Amino acid sequence: MKKILLIEDDEVVRENTAELLELANYKVFTAANGKIGITEAKKQLPDLIICDIMMPELNGYGVLQILSREHYTKHIPFIFLSAKTEHKDIRKGMDLGADDYITKPFDESELFSAIESRLARVSILKENHDKVGSTELYYSENELKTLDHLKKFFSDNVDEFSFNLGEIIYQEGDNSNFIFLISEGIVKTFKIDEQGKELVTGLHKEDDFFGFMSFSNNLAYQESAAAVENVKVLRLLKSEFKSILQKNPEVTFELIDHLTENISEIKNQLLQMAYSSVRKKTANTLLQFSKKMKIAHNENPKISRSDLAGIAGIATETFIRTLSDFKRDGLIDIVGRHIKILNVEKLKKVN
Repeated sequence: MKKILLIEDDEVVRENTAELLELANYKVFTAANGKIGITEAKKQLPDLIICDIMMPELNGYGVLQILSREHYTKHIPFIFLSAKTEHKDIRKGMDLGADDYITKPFDESELFSAIESRLARVSILKENHDKVGSTELYYSENELKTLDHLKKFFSDNVDEFSFNLGEIIYQEGDNSNFIFLISEGIVKTFKIDEQGKELVTGLHKEDDFFGFMSFSNNLAYQESAAAVENVKVLRLLKSEFKSILQKNPEVTFELIDHLTENISEIKNQLLQMAYSSVRKKTANTLLQFSKKMKIAHNENPKISRSDLAGIAGIATETFIRTLSDFKRDGLIDIVGRHIKILNVEKLKKVN
């Protein structure tokens, strides 16, 4: 019988939810506030935790932060149950490492669906653990030799999250708790200057990592990240990512080389923004985006004009005027909201 810990300060909600879970053949432990909940979690080591957010003594965010630092509780699936429905509240909970978020009043089927899916995932991971004999996590993390192995590890073992076009994945100033790998779509990283102008600092496509910050210091993200189109990303706690790198030095060295290449690209982009003409900046940005996304010259880059202008470091209006010039010169064609590169070689020679 699976054990569930329910942490909820509202007595009526706590008793009714506990009864539902017991009728579904779960063994249920309850706690009336966050402090009691932490004690019960360490004592009972449940298979799953359901926790309210707004509680006396210690709120749900605090409970999750404390339990995620404990060796024996950090891998227990954690579901927030709360009346707080604003996106920023949901994102805060997910950023701290929650596995799911259910809003009150909830539908019974929604609750059981969330519980069953999380328990099923843990069961699969535990089976993998039993096969490979991992001593710390539910999966093997000691046989990774290359970045491709690391990406396969992400695909096999890490939770996937979806973000719609324009949706923020993390904001500048958020705690840098996670490393991300894109499984589908395109993500941009960017900063907003004092005048409110957006500067795109990077574009990341499918199979790219992003979100790297210091592993030794608890630094906040220094830029924001958002979906350029509908995307799916795999998200791993930075502490677990660090543990993997420590056990797999070959992967660590390859990752360092990869990040060094990214730094060189950023330096070239900054030089272009500082010294190139508007036409040169626009041409280089189109070519850079096509190369980054591995787009053939007869395909349409699917990215907004404002994002491309942010990469080039020029005003959107100026960028659009230059695109019109390029179209008139036969270098590109504009199809609806998309851009088709017609002559790569001539675009390279633009001054």
